[in-house]
Amino acid sequence: MTLGQKIAWDDTVLPFQLDNSDIRGRVARLDGVLDQVLSQHNYPPAVEAAVAEAALLTALIGQTIDLRWKLSLQIRGDGPLRLIATDYYGPTEDGQPARIRAYASYDDQELGPNAPHFDQIGKGFFAILIDQGDDMQPYQGITPLAGGSLATCAGTYFAQSEQLPTRFSLTYGRSQEPGQDASWRAGGVMLQHMPKASPLMAKDGATGEKGLLESGDLLEGEEGENWNRANILLDTVEELELIGPSVAPTDLLTRLFHEEAPLVYDPQPIRFGCTCSEDKVRQSMSIYSAKDIAHMTTDEGTLTADCQFCGSHYVLDPATLGFEAEGADDPLK
Repeated sequence: MTLGQKIAWDDTVLPFQLDNSDIRGRVARLDGVLDQVLSQHNYPPAVEAAVAEAALLTALIGQTIDLRWKLSLQIRGDGPLRLIATDYYGPTEDGQPARIRAYASYDDQELGPNAPHFDQIGKGFFAILIDQGDDMQPYQGITPLAGGSLATCAGTYFAQSEQLPTRFSLTYGRSQEPGQDASWRAGGVMLQHMPKASPLMAKDGATGEKGLLESGDLLEGEEGENWNRANILLDTVEELELIGPSVAPTDLLTRLFHEEAPLVYDPQPIRFGCTCSEDKVRQSMSIYSAKDIAHMTTDEGTLTADCQFCGSHYVLDPATLGFEAEGADDPLK
């Protein structure tokens, strides 16, 4: 593959459908985006891996949302890796890139040097939130952490909350090409059984960890056979095929599912993007009184704020903040 072809597939999500199996899916490739997400922070290796996995899942799941919507993942636990948060912003217009950002909160003193990143999250939950814009009630779905990976949690979420059999196959890590610096690359495939007119029901109860539903609990007969066949084919994928750059996503689908008649759609480009701004900081401060603002003021006489996603640093004049500032709008009006 030429360099030009490689660049064409980096930082994209390719939707597809397997017509012979009634299954839809996506292939994602992240490299520059993931480097930008992780370069905003100096994370330990386990935290970097957790954020990389969450960002890749977010790209795969977020591709389905409408223009201008926002999809967020939140993974919270009681372990040293306390929080992983991601946001996927749908394109503002058709043909425009989607944007993604992510960050993690953790206790550096408690992180295990060799423990898998999923184990360091502890007991907690995996949540998906969808913001459809002003005047619309946000959607939120939650499932317990279980199964040994964030990818498994995501599959459990769709089985449990949406009654949709879903499978993820992911790989991510640092790679280095001759003569170049090491950089992050990630790739993954998502499979999902097409929804029916009426919700699917578990045939024999839940068989997953902690009594949660799994994809196999939702299908039987020919549908179950089609789903199992597609998953067996996906099991043959190799890590280098997922992350590229030598295998294009279209070629990967042909290799894996040529007998399932894969049909591909237009790829969705993804870019790193943060929505923080000074105006939004001021807006968040508008609920506080002058006394509250004074408590937040530094010894230098300024109020500072840092964006957890992109690291932007804002220095503001306390006299211009809060609902008691001169010229401020009354938030109670």
